[in-house]
Amino acid sequence: MPWVVLLASAVLEAVWASALAASDGLSRVVPALVFLVAGALSMVGLAHAVRTIPIGTAYAVWTGVGAALTVTWAMTTGAEDFSVVEVLLLIGIVAAVVGLKVVGHGPVVQPATTPSDQPPTG
Repeated sequence: MPWVVLLASAVLEAVWASALAASDGLSRVVPALVFLVAGALSMVGLAHAVRTIPIGTAYAVWTGVGAALTVTWAMTTGAEDFSVVEVLLLIGIVAAVVGLKVVGHGPVVQPATTPSDQPPTG
């Protein structure tokens, strides 16, 4: 389930990035609101995912998928020119994300508490 949340958060990253571009510097109300809501939800999802997935892996997946989707959307809508080289590089990003999932990871290890971390007794 954390991977599903992480991927959904990455999609929301692409939404907020695209909404930011459409907001004309946050001067258009609807895209600005979409930017704010999608950005907040994306961060909440990322925060939830890193409870189980190591932060380095989660952040790489979140930014990689989000960036790939943002560029794909921009090319699809004509906001950016289509480029075969960019498509090949995007495929590389997606392949790296899949690789991170396939390689897997151990459980997230919380740092051990030390006596200085404990509240004073008495």
